[in-house]
Amino acid sequence: MKIAMMGSGGVGGFFGGKLAQAGFDVSFIARGAHLAAMRERGLVIENETQGETRLPKVQATDDPTTLGQVDLVILSVKLWDTESAAQLIKPLVGPNTGILSLQNGVIKDDILRRAYGTAAIMGGVAYVGAYISRPGAIHQIGTMQRIVLGEYDGHKSARAEFLHKALLRAGITSELSTDVRRSIWEKYVLLVGLSATTTSMRSPLGPILDNTQSRAFMLQVMREVVAVGRAHGVALPEGFADDRLAFASTLPGNMDSSMHHDLKSGNPLEVDWLSGGVVQLGREKNIPTPANSAVCNILALYAAGTKRTLDHAQEAS
Repeated sequence: MKIAMMGSGGVGGFFGGKLAQAGFDVSFIARGAHLAAMRERGLVIENETQGETRLPKVQATDDPTTLGQVDLVILSVKLWDTESAAQLIKPLVGPNTGILSLQNGVIKDDILRRAYGTAAIMGGVAYVGAYISRPGAIHQIGTMQRIVLGEYDGHKSARAEFLHKALLRAGITSELSTDVRRSIWEKYVLLVGLSATTTSMRSPLGPILDNTQSRAFMLQVMREVVAVGRAHGVALPEGFADDRLAFASTLPGNMDSSMHHDLKSGNPLEVDWLSGGVVQLGREKNIPTPANSAVCNILALYAAGTKRTLDHAQEAS
C-alpha cells in the first residue's frame, strides 16, 4: 500500500517516519527548508528518553504530481491550509484512494467530503506531542503515540484494518473505532478548552486551573462543545466536560497548546476551526456558545497571524 503524508511537520513527520521505518511505502509532501533537509539528509525523530530514529533516505517532494495515485493520503497540515491541501492532493487520489485527516477539529472532514465525496473519507484522531525542531528533524515530547481511526459508517474496511495493523507494526498504539465521530469529538472537547484558554489568557494550563474564574471559564468552554456535539447526534455523556476538566487537572502545569505557540510566533491561528467551529455548529442547532464566541472575538485581531504585519511595519520604519 502506497501512503502519502500531506504535511510533514510534527504529526505527519512523526507518524510517517515511524511507518517508513517499519518498511512501508511512505512519501512525504513538504516545503521549504524542511523539504530541502529531508531530501539531503533524510528524516530524524528525536526523543529525550528513547533516543533517535534516523531514516537516512526518504521520498520527499513539494509536487504531488510526481508521486502518482496512492492508496492512502494522510493529512496533517494546519487547519487554515485544508482547502489548499485538498486541491494539492488531487493527483494522488484515485477511485479507491482513502483520505484520512489527523488534523484538529471536527469540521475539517466536511471540507474533504465536499472535494472527494463521503466514501473516500476516513475518520481519525492523533495523540502525540511533536514538532519540527530544525529542518529535517522531528522532536517528540514524552512517549504518547496513539491514533484512533475508523470508517464513519462503523464498518471495518480493508483499508482501516491495513492501516491499523501497519501502525501497530510501527510501534504506534492504534485503535479501530466503530464510532470514530465520537472519538474525534472526545478529543475536540479538551482541545478546544485547552487552546481557547491558554491562547486567550496567554498562559499555560497550570495557572488557569489554579484560578477559580479561569478554571470555571475553561469548564464553560468545554460544556458548550459537549452541548453542541450532543445536539448534532454525537454520543457524548452529558457530564463529559466535567470529566475532561478532572483529566486536565492531572496534566503537567506547564502544558500549553499549539495555538498559543502560534500566537507567540505570530503565525495564523486555528481558532476559526476550534472555538469558531463550536460557534458555527452551535448556530446550526440553536445552541448558545457565549464562551467560545468570546474567545473568537478576543483573538480576532490575531487569527490571520501577526508576523507578516510586524515584518511590513519594520520594513516601513
